[in-house]
Amino acid sequence: MGAAVKSAVLLVAVVLGMLVEVPAGHAAGCAKSTQVYQDPPSWAQKLIDPSRIWLLTKGSGQTVAVIGAGVDGGNPQFGRDQVLPSDDLVSRPGGVPDCDGRGTFAAGIIGAQPSPDTTFVGIAPGVKLLPIRYTAGSGDTSGGNPGQLATAITQAVHAGAGTILVDVPTTVDSPALDDAVGAAIAAGSVIVSPAVGTQGSTFPTALPGVLSVGAADRNGAAVQAEAGDYIDIAAPGADLVSTAAGGYGHVWPVKDSAAAAAYVAATVALLRAYQPKATPAQIVNRLTLTASRAPGGGRDPKLGWGIVDAYTAVTSQLPLTAPGPDAAPAAKAPPTLVPAAAPAQPPLNALVGGLALGGVGLAALAGLITVTIRRGRERRWRVSP
Repeated sequence: MGAAVKSAVLLVAVVLGMLVEVPAGHAAGCAKSTQVYQDPPSWAQKLIDPSRIWLLTKGSGQTVAVIGAGVDGGNPQFGRDQVLPSDDLVSRPGGVPDCDGRGTFAAGIIGAQPSPDTTFVGIAPGVKLLPIRYTAGSGDTSGGNPGQLATAITQAVHAGAGTILVDVPTTVDSPALDDAVGAAIAAGSVIVSPAVGTQGSTFPTALPGVLSVGAADRNGAAVQAEAGDYIDIAAPGADLVSTAAGGYGHVWPVKDSAAAAAYVAATVALLRAYQPKATPAQIVNRLTLTASRAPGGGRDPKLGWGIVDAYTAVTSQLPLTAPGPDAAPAAKAPPTLVPAAAPAQPPLNALVGGLALGGVGLAALAGLITVTIRRGRERRWRVSP
């Protein structure tokens, strides 16, 4: 009798399980979300304000590699075929593309498409996203094997990624990682890596040539513990919102110093699309020179040269060969930033205003001509031959 009851209970559970909607690819213990962010735009999105840049570029033609624990391309806020097939160096936990959700969160900050269902949108919605999994993603920030990370960076270069975001850096350096970073930069890729260490440096964040990113909250205070003279720039890292793994939706508010690098990687992609001839060193130089500096203007060990200013970085007429912030004192002062020319397509309200002013001008001119002709007739003016 006991066995029969157990069988009946099991059957009911199976039937109920069939009726429960489970996100595609979801596994027990992995991230999932069905909540859609519908509050006003977050402070981070207001700070970057990407819509001002989109008249110039949305990052089209650029591929951004997201190296870490995977990306769930099934979130509907990614465009069709925007998330490229994942290149996995390790197995997928539970068979899902992104179990802990970090990669999907970063990918959304970079390239999520505008949607009428939410105020959240990515910084560079025109880019392609290339997930490369080199670590299973346990929820910590220690990352995985530096040799596997080196392989992932090399694969990203071979796949044509001009921007490489190391979403999950490692705490251990290796000659193979150093060589892979150097080769990627020499090949023209910009490597962006966050400062997420709790005790000491992370890699490739601390390596030469890497665009190293600190994190700040809405008050401009540093979020992460890692510090060093290698940190170049900072970006939002607290009270964040972005796309969630394991279903349609978002996750917020999130405090994650690694997510700051996604904002910078998106800005790099916008720059690469708008300045296609710029080298990695020139792009890093442009970002650091245009960053919003703290009072005093010096280099902060956690925030670098200041908070990223995407609009100024993209639009300023700044010489690509300008001296960087680490140049000699005589050449250290950044050149004057000159805003770029206005886009060829004026805003609708400006266009309507111009037409209205033009109409007023024409009406006034017509009135003047009418009065002149009337007075001429009264005074019997004649036009001389």
